Amino acid sequence: MSGTAPSKKGKKWQEAAAKVDATKLYTPTEAIALAKEIHPAKFDETVELHIKTGLDPRHAEQQIRGSTVLPHGLGKVMRVLVFTEGEPASVARAAGADFVGSDDLIKQIEGGWTDFDVAIATREMMGKVGRLGRILGPRGLMPNPRSGTVVAGEDIARTVEEAKQGRVEFRLDRLANIHVPLGKVSFDDDQLRENMATFIEAVNAAKPREAKGQYIRSVTLTTTMGPGIHLDLQQALGMKH
Repeated sequence: MSGTAPSKKGKKWQEAAAKVDATKLYTPTEAIALAKEIHPAKFDETVELHIKTGLDPRHAEQQIRGSTVLPHGLGKVMRVLVFTEGEPASVARAAGADFVGSDDLIKQIEGGWTDFDVAIATREMMGKVGRLGRILGPRGLMPNPRSGTVVAGEDIARTVEEAKQGRVEFRLDRLANIHVPLGKVSFDDDQLRENMATFIEAVNAAKPREAKGQYIRSVTLTTTMGPGIHLDLQQALGMKH
């Protein structure tokens, strides 16, 4: 922001940041209450968790990719797309999928359409869907067996229902961090705490066997427009839902 007048948003962020003790490590309960109290925007901000790991993203065996279903969802309607055909297509629609198809959807996406939140594919479709990697990959929308979004036909209904409920995918970025939404500031404190505990358990379970040194180095809670609140690592990692 150097060289420009401070924006209204910048001022609100600074006011919120002034209420965070940068030298303190907050318990998960304290951090959630504070994040909800100080969030700067008037809209229902998303509460986010950011985890810094000690992994080396340059090594394939230290990559993390997984998913988990948050017990209280994400506070938004998830638009679910399913690449499939035949009987599984009927099952996907009945389970609540918003978009179901094969070649037609692939053509739409090749034309630039990505107006959905989760993409699921049956295994048989991946030969065709694979060519969408350059479009869907950077957006985190590419179906992947490791994140539970490439499934057998008989698993379509459960997978769609979980995606609609609030299944979140997570993966390591190039700076060895993991970022995930936990819900909205309008959620009850307990709902956010249980979502956080569920997600941290999933990240702990995804620890690569090849990981060396300290696996999780820091955990930070924030909201869409708010400042970061650093969590007490021991307390965060010891959470149980």
